[in-house]
Amino acid sequence: MEERNWRMAGRGLAVVALGVVLGAMLQARMRTQSASYPAMAPIDQYGMARGGEIELARSAAPDSISRDAEILVLGPKGFETAVKGKNGFVCLVQRSWAAGVDDPEFWNPKLRAPACFNAEAARTFLPHIIKKTEWALAGLSKAQIAEKIKAAFDKKELTPPDSGAMCYMMSKHGYLSDRDGHWHPHLMFFVPPTDPQTWGAGESGSPLLGFKDEAERTTVFLLPVGKWSDGTPAGMI
Repeated sequence: MEERNWRMAGRGLAVVALGVVLGAMLQARMRTQSASYPAMAPIDQYGMARGGEIELARSAAPDSISRDAEILVLGPKGFETAVKGKNGFVCLVQRSWAAGVDDPEFWNPKLRAPACFNAEAARTFLPHIIKKTEWALAGLSKAQIAEKIKAAFDKKELTPPDSGAMCYMMSKHGYLSDRDGHWHPHLMFFVPPTDPQTWGAGESGSPLLGFKDEAERTTVFLLPVGKWSDGTPAGMI
């Protein structure tokens, strides 16, 4: 995949993604493509059967990590705990609004981005996704969500992530964007705002990708890996 496509794929992750939740990687696409999803779809289109959602959330990380993780599932007002965890990790399936509010797929009901956050990310980055989910399900517009994000940071109700915050996104069953489908298995690292180039992200020959999310006061790094969470090879990138 050429560098331009890498950048577009990363933000759809998260999707989401990110995801959860993931916007700067899609900036090249956003400059040439108008939004395909201008408004939220009917709420039931974002739902999943509870058992299937638990299984998909666990697929974000290898079983050695996800089997003892806390599992969140989407409820009518936000994410709810479906399985109590024992190892500090939290796994969930991010919906499209985990992405930045400028992402053209912010309301794409097809997106499902499994992610498994370590304890630091669960404490300092996952709240970004939790709050955006609550606001989206409450019927707020993208503009209103953007205002809420800014106000929450100004009041220190949301904070930049702690160093050491990271997550696994290694599921072969996710759907991260219309363009890239399940993309590639990767790890994500969340740090306070910094220049991605100081990590060598995006440099020629570097496997590391990165972008700065100004709205959420976070820099995100993506490191592709060679296997899916079930251990099968991911193939060439």
